[in-house]
Order: sequence, then C-alpha cells, then structure tokens
Amino acid sequence: MKERATADPIGGKEPSSQIRSGIFVLAALTVALAGYFFPLSEQITMVRGVSLAAPAQSALGVLLFALILWMTEAIPFHITGLMSIFLLSIFRVDSFKNIVSLGFGNHIFVFFLGVLILSAFITHSGLGRRISVFLLSKTGNSTRNIILGFILTGTLLSMWLTNMAVAAMLLPIGVAILEEEGVEPLKSNFGKALMISICWGSIVGGIATPSGAGPNPLAIGFLKEMAGIDVSFTDWMAYGVPSALLLIVPVWLALLLFFPPEMKHLKKTKEEMAQDFHDLPPMNRTEVITLILFVTTVLLWVTSPLLERMLDMDIPISFPILLTSSLFFFPGIKTLPWKTVEKDISWSGILLVVTGISLGMMLYQTGAANWLAVVLLGGIGGLHPLILVFIVVLMVSFLKIAFSSNTVTATIVIPIMIALAGSIGIDPLTIAIPAALTTSMAFILVTSSPTNVIPYSAGYFSIKDMAWTGSLLTIIASGIVAVVIFIVGSMRGLY
Repeated sequence: MKERATADPIGGKEPSSQIRSGIFVLAALTVALAGYFFPLSEQITMVRGVSLAAPAQSALGVLLFALILWMTEAIPFHITGLMSIFLLSIFRVDSFKNIVSLGFGNHIFVFFLGVLILSAFITHSGLGRRISVFLLSKTGNSTRNIILGFILTGTLLSMWLTNMAVAAMLLPIGVAILEEEGVEPLKSNFGKALMISICWGSIVGGIATPSGAGPNPLAIGFLKEMAGIDVSFTDWMAYGVPSALLLIVPVWLALLLFFPPEMKHLKKTKEEMAQDFHDLPPMNRTEVITLILFVTTVLLWVTSPLLERMLDMDIPISFPILLTSSLFFFPGIKTLPWKTVEKDISWSGILLVVTGISLGMMLYQTGAANWLAVVLLGGIGGLHPLILVFIVVLMVSFLKIAFSSNTVTATIVIPIMIALAGSIGIDPLTIAIPAALTTSMAFILVTSSPTNVIPYSAGYFSIKDMAWTGSLLTIIASGIVAVVIFIVGSMRGLY
C-alpha cells in the first residue's frame, strides 16, 4: 500500500488525524479527572441499595477514559491499558504496586505467552501448513465443499492455537486457490466466502478451549480472582467444544446464502488437490518435535484434573504450557532460535491482557462493577435461565461493535457479570461462562479482532460484506450458544 503524500514523517499519521486523536485523548483525560475531582451525588450513586463509593467513581472514570481511547483508537490499545494503571494509581484507587501485580503477576500472563510460543513453532516448522493441506485435500474441488473445508480446518486448528495464528496459516493457501482461479477481488462471491470463512472458522474454534483466543484465559483469571472459581481446561471445553461444533454448519450456510459461489468446481481436479498433500516433503525434525510437544501440551491440559489428584497439587491451565513451551529451547530439542520465535509473539496483546486484568480487578474490588451491573442488568435476575443466558450472549455479541476488541470486551464485561451474579444471588458461572464464550465471537466487524484483519488485508471482501452477513450470523449463533450452555450447564448442575 502506498503512503499518502500528506503523511506526517514523525508520527506516521496525517495532521488532521493527529488533531482528532489529540482531541480524543483530551476528552478521555477530562472524563477521568472528572471522576476523581467531581464526585456524583448520592441520588445518582445509590441504585437499588448499591452505592458507588469515591474510589469506585475514580475507577469508573478511568474505565470511561479507556473506553473512549479504545473505541476511537486514538492511541494503541495496550498503551491505553498502561495509562489506565497509571491513572488508577494517581487517583489512589489502590497502590501502584498492587495494581501492577494484579495483572503482570497473574499466571494468565504465562499461559498467553506459552500459547503464542507454541503457535510460533507450529507456524515456522511447517506443521500448520501440513495439517491444513491434508484437511483441504479431503474436500475435493467443489467450491462449496472447499469453503466448508476452510471452516472445519480453521475450527479444528484454532481449538489449540491462537485463532490469529490459524488465520495467518490459512490465508496464503486461500489466496493461492483464488489466484489460480483468476477471481477478481471484491467482485467474486467465491473469493468473499472463502476469505470470510478463514475469519469465522478460526473464530469458531477459538471459543472451544481456553487456548483458542486471548479473552478466554482472561475470563478464567477473573473467575478465579473475583469469585474463587477454578475453571479447568476440560470445564471450558464442556461448554466450548459443542458450541463450536454446532456453529460450523450455520457459518457455512450463511456464507453460501449471502455469497453463492459463481463456479461449482475449481479448475484443479480432486486428484490434483490430493496430490498436493502427497507431494509435501517428509516431516522434518522441527515438525516432529513440534508435533510431540503440541500433543503433550494437549494431553496435560485434558488430564490436569487427574494429575491434580495424583500429585496432590494445583495445576492451573498455565502450568502445562509453561513446561512444554520451555522444552522447545532445551539442548537436543531446540530447532528455532528465540529471536525467530520472539518476532511472532504479540507483546502488545500480552500487555493489553495483563493491563486489562488490573483494570477489571479494580472495577470489581472498588464496587464499580457491581454498581454498573445493577444499573445495566439488575432487572434480569427473575428470568428463566435459558432466556437469561440468551440475553447475556446477544448483549455481549453486539457490545463488541462498540468496544472494538475481543480482549477489551472481556475486560469490561466479565467483571460486570461476576458482580451481577453476586447482586442477584446466582452462581457466577451461570452468566460469566456465556459472556466469556461470546467475547471471542467477532462475526460483524473486521476491526474486532486481528483474526478478521488478516484475511481482510488480502482485499477480497469489504467491511460491509462481513457486517451484513455477520449480523444475521450473530443472532443465530447467540441462540445456538445459549441453548448449548443451558443444556450442558443443566447437566452439570449449573441451572
């Protein structure tokens, strides 16, 4: 992409854009300062017996500060998170040391880092491409089946890897198919459907396990710190896996409904596609080691409850990935240098997660989350559990449009849900689990997740293409996820 002639040589933005960003920053700071220096009257702060104390008002001001900057993207998301920690300390909501330790000292930091290391090895070793080509070799050359194949591949891979890494793996394969067919970007329905299938397949798989998306471990951390509830890897899978599997067909049908492919078959035959897999070279040493450590990680995650009983010790979800991601760099095992792997680690994503934990914990501990919960959702306590879950799922799905980021959505919504559960006297899991699963379902906006941005960057579909289709899919997906969570939760004694 060519640089604009008017781009600012220092900041990288046009002067008009810099001015707008500066206005948003000033507005955000003004709101934050107002929350600290101008306490609200008791008529406003007292709602249904829940009061908003001075520290909570300050925390709420910082939340609004962060929201303005997150929604306008005036400064990078993670820098907003760091500034939120600074303001919480300046406003004496808690000590700087305590606020920082809540986020940076949380074991979710280790989990997120470990998953990114594992994803980097699977990408660089070629194992991810091998798995993708194998799965796609089974689809044949029917364009409808190829779209389904991409959805299935994305779903299965992103159950264990970050959905962003999976989208990056599938993109070059999808682009190669479209270029071979000579389809025209933005005009080909097949091109639109195929590229969006990369987004949505990766997103669907991301809700299945804690390792699939950044908001998942964030939600697990909040449940542990705020409600004292340990959600194991298999606990999450009990809700996430059936939800993900049942979403595959609706995603496929939605794409075929809005973007029926203009051709029924590819030029390449079914046999030629199968031959592409057979032509791959034998697995190299790096692939073998990566596969062994990947399988080991999954087995340790799944068997953690059994290992806890055998070893008489707590094994959080970060424990197995800490071991296996470290083993990649041991003598005799090491296949890639740390400098190569480090380039694929999203440090900005890690900073956003850990600063989000700090902000979320402050909202909860000061009572600001409880007050917001009563104001926004205090009247839903008497609803039937299925309707309650559906409302939570649908609300979070559309809140993502405003919050612009899955992690941001989780940072704000999960503490509110946990606080609401306490206010209306229900198990926090009853509404926190549906909210947590939904934070990763970014079907509408391209900008809600880097997972969407990666295929979008290829230029085969527009923001409007995804938004229209995604709006319908969001309503359908909300119903499916709500029913799954209610049924599984009822079987597990939750409802």
